[in-house]
Amino acid sequence: MSRAPVPEIPVPSGHPSDDLVLVASLAAGDGKGGLEAVDTKQLVAENDARGGTVYVREEPVVTRKELWSYYLYYNGDNSLATSAGYDPVKGPGSSCLAADASGQCVLPWGSGTKAVSSIVLVSTGVSFAVMAAMFTTIGSAADYGTFGRWLLLVVTVICWAAQFASMSLTSPDRWGAAMGLYMVGFIAYGATLVFYAAVFPRLARNTAHARSLKEKYENGETPREEYEQEESLEKNRISNISTMHSNIGYIVTLALNLSLLLPLSNNPKVNNYVLVLTNGYWVLTGIWWFIFQQPRPGPPLPKGEHYITVGWKQIWYALKQYKKLPYTFIYLFAFFLLADGLNTTGTLVSICQNDKFQFSFLYNTYLGLSQAVTSTISTLGFWYIQKYWKISTKKMFVVTNVVTIMIPLWGMIGLWTTKLGFHNVWEFWAYNVVFGLFQAPYYAFSQTMMAELTPPGFDNMFFGLFGLSNRASSMIGPNVIQAIIDNSGNNWKGFPFLFALCLSASIVIWFGVDIHVGRRDAVAWAEKNRRYAETGILGEDESVDSEEYGKRA
Repeated sequence: MSRAPVPEIPVPSGHPSDDLVLVASLAAGDGKGGLEAVDTKQLVAENDARGGTVYVREEPVVTRKELWSYYLYYNGDNSLATSAGYDPVKGPGSSCLAADASGQCVLPWGSGTKAVSSIVLVSTGVSFAVMAAMFTTIGSAADYGTFGRWLLLVVTVICWAAQFASMSLTSPDRWGAAMGLYMVGFIAYGATLVFYAAVFPRLARNTAHARSLKEKYENGETPREEYEQEESLEKNRISNISTMHSNIGYIVTLALNLSLLLPLSNNPKVNNYVLVLTNGYWVLTGIWWFIFQQPRPGPPLPKGEHYITVGWKQIWYALKQYKKLPYTFIYLFAFFLLADGLNTTGTLVSICQNDKFQFSFLYNTYLGLSQAVTSTISTLGFWYIQKYWKISTKKMFVVTNVVTIMIPLWGMIGLWTTKLGFHNVWEFWAYNVVFGLFQAPYYAFSQTMMAELTPPGFDNMFFGLFGLSNRASSMIGPNVIQAIIDNSGNNWKGFPFLFALCLSASIVIWFGVDIHVGRRDAVAWAEKNRRYAETGILGEDESVDSEEYGKRA
């Protein structure tokens, strides 16, 4: 599909200033060839691949306050179902927490009963399904205007409200309300992580160091390979440090937990007080991002489009481009499976852990504290190792993948013996320490991998798909595992499936994703599709049949 040529408009003398210049109103979806006034503070003239002039928004350099407010954003949550359940061996009215309990715990479900662990898995699966609908429907729309900025604020406030509302869950018979609030909070929390992560690529490419690197490269002072390596390290710096700060916040949050759990250990409402305190901490640290975040709006929504429908159109268009972005889509698919396996493994280990400690909030806080401390140390350590030896993001990610595979493999041992395989107290301590040492860097490097493979300017579209892989992927795992648990009555029988899932996904990432070529494909694709992002109209050389963007660059 072709489009009318854009009239060439001169840039004011010198650098864009406070003056207003006229630009083609096609960028605003006017469709009549008319002109409109645009503040040139946000415009920089660049030569288009076709030889014409394209006006690109110049985004502000990241300030120190903005970067620190980005680091301070944090969260957490909890549930009550086991207290309301009963031992199926002793019948209704019995307690799952009694000293002579059989170890099984069920709740009323339809005309029968269902294990508490299965209900948790089902609610998690439903939550991920809702997230999938959210990310695909409005994820891409966040690339337009200021919609993404307001979207993050709204889902954050919903999450805060759900956490504060948990204060009302003061008795076991409210387990239904507890599960409802858990799902609302969990969905909103997942959305905050995805839409917040989508800010990362744009933030990383606008730091003073990143802008300096780009300027030297464009002036011919830095070879392309060196520029790409240094730019990748800058992305990893922000990703790793933000992950480290998140874990520092986790330590502070757990310390706040203990400040109430220890002196009020006999108070039946202590868990509720803890939720209010820790959520208040997130409000205190998270609010600054919405104050110090600088405006970096995307293009205006094309005329005739709607925020609810444009996301699906964008995703459908992007999916048809898979031949031009093969490594981006291979990574998304493989990470979908890997995240499904890892997320469900964590849920299953938590179920085993909570069964072992009878849902002791205090004991779980100690375990979480051990994970938080090791996560903070390891994230910083991995970053310094990468920086010192200039190791690629993919190689660092592969190291973390190996441990991801080992966790469900260890759980499989528990099928054949009770001496090992998440049957002992020390194993849960070891799991939390190992998880902290390797899985915190896993999240940092997986995010950087996605940023490397994301076309600039299409951040929310592709991070929405990444969020679908990372959060909403667990529509499969929890449902498969809960079916296995229901049929066997054995939590450990879910580990073989999870081991196979993690192993196969990791192999695809290790041998099927070329970051070096994928990054160039993504940049070239963004250049070719810049007009489409602005107008929703395809140019002549932006058709689905175009091939080999970055491979020869």
